[in-house]
Amino acid sequence: MAKKYITIAETAKRLKVSDRVVQEMINSKIFESKLVGKNMRVDEDSMNEWLDNLNEVDEKMLALKRVICHFEEYMRDENVFLDFHAENKYDAIRILSEKAKELKLVRDARWLYEVVVAREELISTAIGDGVALLHPRHLHPSKIKVPTILFGRSDEGVDFDAPDNKPVNIFFMLLLHNDKQHLFSLSYISKLIAKPGVLDMLLNAKTTDEIHTALTETMEDKE
Repeated sequence: MAKKYITIAETAKRLKVSDRVVQEMINSKIFESKLVGKNMRVDEDSMNEWLDNLNEVDEKMLALKRVICHFEEYMRDENVFLDFHAENKYDAIRILSEKAKELKLVRDARWLYEVVVAREELISTAIGDGVALLHPRHLHPSKIKVPTILFGRSDEGVDFDAPDNKPVNIFFMLLLHNDKQHLFSLSYISKLIAKPGVLDMLLNAKTTDEIHTALTETMEDKE
């Protein structure tokens, strides 16, 4: 029987990962592939055989890749804003709300500002170590066009009433549609920033690519 070769996009859909991850797997020769015209294709039987014979290490690796790819759906490169200047916590919220409007994630920056401030006035969303996880008090799927997370870094620390009294430089603004997305993202970010060296990477990164690496690839590093 002739071999059936499928596209990288089809392989990614089957494995529930991104095209980038599939390309990495091809480069690592995890399964058979060949060039068809100008496009790389994956041997479907080879992929299925690999899936059927996963060892414990490979299962954990694939599960982690899926988690990272899920986070990347919300945390895209264009959502990263480096070294803005905020006078105070309300100024930081205003800046990120306006960025969300520029990205066409919301129609009304003033509305987003108000609902995030309302949440902030209940209790600070700063979690310590210079990080704040901004979000509205209630989920607003009809107001937020696409589930998204914005990343912002202030050039100077902002007083945010943090539990450790440290100023905040790193902001995540969570604009999501449901509790499952929200809890997943909170868990992912909390685990990520707890990893040694990640906060330093986020603070010292010079480019969007370096931020993306810190937010995704470092999740794969062993403790």
